[in-house]
Amino acid sequence: MPGKILITGGSGLIGMRLSEVLIDQGYEVAHLSRKPDKVSSYKTFKWDIKNDYIDENAISYADYIIHLAGANVAQEKWTDERKKEILSSRVDSTNLLYKCLQNVEHHVKGFISSSAIGIYGNSGDQIMSEESTYGDDFLAEVCKAWEASAWQMRELNLRTVIFRQGIVLSNKGGALAQIARPVRMMAGAPLGSGKQYMSWVHIDDICRLFIRAIEDTQFEGVYNAVAPHPVTNAEFTKKLASAMHKPLVLPKVPAFAINLMMGEMSEVVLAGQRVSANKVLQTGFTFEYNYLEEALESFYEEEL
Repeated sequence: MPGKILITGGSGLIGMRLSEVLIDQGYEVAHLSRKPDKVSSYKTFKWDIKNDYIDENAISYADYIIHLAGANVAQEKWTDERKKEILSSRVDSTNLLYKCLQNVEHHVKGFISSSAIGIYGNSGDQIMSEESTYGDDFLAEVCKAWEASAWQMRELNLRTVIFRQGIVLSNKGGALAQIARPVRMMAGAPLGSGKQYMSWVHIDDICRLFIRAIEDTQFEGVYNAVAPHPVTNAEFTKKLASAMHKPLVLPKVPAFAINLMMGEMSEVVLAGQRVSANKVLQTGFTFEYNYLEEALESFYEEEL
């Protein structure tokens, strides 16, 4: 069954882990990269989104395309320039792939794209399913445009799957490293009210989910890619401190202080989404890490 998988955003957190897992399972993997000359253990094709260029060999290589590319949302302050970059890196890259798939001979059987649960906006403690109404803040607008660009693939009769990812937990970077830093320095505290929900997923589970979407053709359309048991920010912080064997000493970090530090980007940590995993579970997919404690232990028991 294994075939050739082309990954965009392959050098990112999920892309690197997913590439390893795919290779372990007998797939061939290639990356689409702006800098194909960078030393990489994967076959690499060049693309240049700003100049609308893609190496056509990349498209004719692939049996499946996994589209993870997009500027990091939490890396720097949201200036107008940065916000444009966050949006265009997702939408323009998808449009470029679409155009190329339209015009090049290929044997691509499916297109699997990232999106994010940010599409639901700040939804309080309401449980959000794939059919729930969307938010209207900046991240929700980005996700809507991103998904709309991915949906075009269906016009090409490609099986299209969109995963709305929760907070991806990994000990190699991403959100967990940022949340763990103050805890490690004995300065951990819930953020804002601490009541906002965090819908999370272990990086190995999200990789298994991408592979499942390649192999199982019943996958089509939009799925929430989150573990079945979201927690509040206060619970998350407490469980993280416990997994790291650190005390939680500070009271809550007030929302106004976070706003001062992060500006509009504070919506990433202050907005909450309590997202349902039911649709994925109904496909028969089983999560290796259903509960936050298990996920955190997988990262921190090695450190002890």
